[in-house]
Amino acid sequence: MDQLDGAAQTYSWEREEGRLLEALAEKVAPYVTIRPMPEIEIYDQVTQLGVVDNFTSLIATFLRHFKNGGYRIEDCETRATGAKMGKRAEAFLKIFGAVYREYQARLGDRIDFEDMVNQATALVETGKYDSPFRHILVDEFQDISTGRAKLIKALKTQHADDRIFAVGDDWQSIYRFAGSDIHIMRNFGTAFGGTYADETGVHRTVDLGRTFRSVDKIALAARRFVLCNPAQITKTVVPAGETDQPAIRIAWTRRETGAQVMDETLSAILNEPMRHDRKPTVLLLGRYRFIEPDLRDLRRRHPGLEINFKTIHASKGLEADHVIILGADNARMGFPSMIVDDPLLGLISPEAEPFANAEERRVMYVAMTRARSTVTIMASEARPSTFVTELLNNPAYDVASPREAQERTHTCQQCGGRLLYMPGQDGPGWYRCEHVKLCGNRMSACPSCGVGLPLRQAEGAEQTCSECGAVQTPCPSCADGWLVERHGKYGAFMGCVRFPDCSGKAKTKKKSRKRQSA
Repeated sequence: MDQLDGAAQTYSWEREEGRLLEALAEKVAPYVTIRPMPEIEIYDQVTQLGVVDNFTSLIATFLRHFKNGGYRIEDCETRATGAKMGKRAEAFLKIFGAVYREYQARLGDRIDFEDMVNQATALVETGKYDSPFRHILVDEFQDISTGRAKLIKALKTQHADDRIFAVGDDWQSIYRFAGSDIHIMRNFGTAFGGTYADETGVHRTVDLGRTFRSVDKIALAARRFVLCNPAQITKTVVPAGETDQPAIRIAWTRRETGAQVMDETLSAILNEPMRHDRKPTVLLLGRYRFIEPDLRDLRRRHPGLEINFKTIHASKGLEADHVIILGADNARMGFPSMIVDDPLLGLISPEAEPFANAEERRVMYVAMTRARSTVTIMASEARPSTFVTELLNNPAYDVASPREAQERTHTCQQCGGRLLYMPGQDGPGWYRCEHVKLCGNRMSACPSCGVGLPLRQAEGAEQTCSECGAVQTPCPSCADGWLVERHGKYGAFMGCVRFPDCSGKAKTKKKSRKRQSA
């Protein structure tokens, strides 16, 4: 160790010459094997430390889109004025202009990826490059960006007999943040089609609908889900197999039960019928990287499973026997994500889609279709995401959720939300509305069994416990409370169980006495 410490000394002059890291690598190479992390992983870790602030991220994203689209500062200023974006856009473009000029100066004679595409396009358009190609094949066409589309058009325009064959799936277009523009694929004929018999935009579509991965109850449900957006291109899907059991499941979680629910879910997967003589594969998917659980601990507790984690974006092209989608909660960084792009990106980003959560819906489609056999969606019971609610409310999706949770979930009579059962620590449970901050309705559980909820079938009718059948007297002032004996300064009376939110009450019933004869 002493020898290594001495060999790894660095000097200020090495930093001044810009070779500090290179010099350090040379000095430690005889003693250690250097395994540099990919730049994207380094960036992710730095971001998690909070070193990269939102403004820096905005500048970086804006720069990438700005160069990809071949924009000028003047173009952005004109668009900002037309959109009446005001002083903020004006100030941002001044700062961005300075950053852009410095970025280009530091590049010097080098080029970045956007430069590579733009310069290639210019060479083709000016005829300095004569393309020998007559057939152009483009894979992953759903991720095409404006800059790359210009290059393809330039190649096709050089020769009248050029043909373009594009392979893509608009249902999996999930990279708008990186510059991909789904409108290019949706308008393929207009952008790349040929001319025949005085008709323009002539092209042909070949439907590749067979999936060799997912069973019918996943493949067809995912198709139905993504096609809720009418702008998506309709395709027929032929699944890889059939099953008579629900293949999409909801696993409810609470703040204190996440680890327990994960263990129960993995144990249930291990009990699934084996189709191969190997460990079942489980892919945990998160909308964001920070949601990754402790894989080492999970693998230790469930050695019969091969468990891995990926973000949904990084999972494209992968597959597993079983998929568990994490964090499908109604939260800013839940799923669908509620993080909204900065309006400034509208100056250089592809046109936004009018359908709500259009790209997030496609992200969910990608997550679901990574699975061969089952998809389990882990969601907060108190605040499930809109996607989870949609899947549960439509019987056509054939989604299974824990029976106990379904039976002990009732309608809140105050706001129309859901009353969720909350087990007590050492006594009876209780119910609370899912809209904790907006409604806050709370109900005691049945006084007889401590688990069920007394419900009334009609106005004025007695309330019968959903669990044990015990009967309670309904409150005359509210729609869901019942009367319990209370004591005040004037003695005993019957008051609503929802007090102080409801002040409904009634007199106690006096016991009848039989008159005795002399």
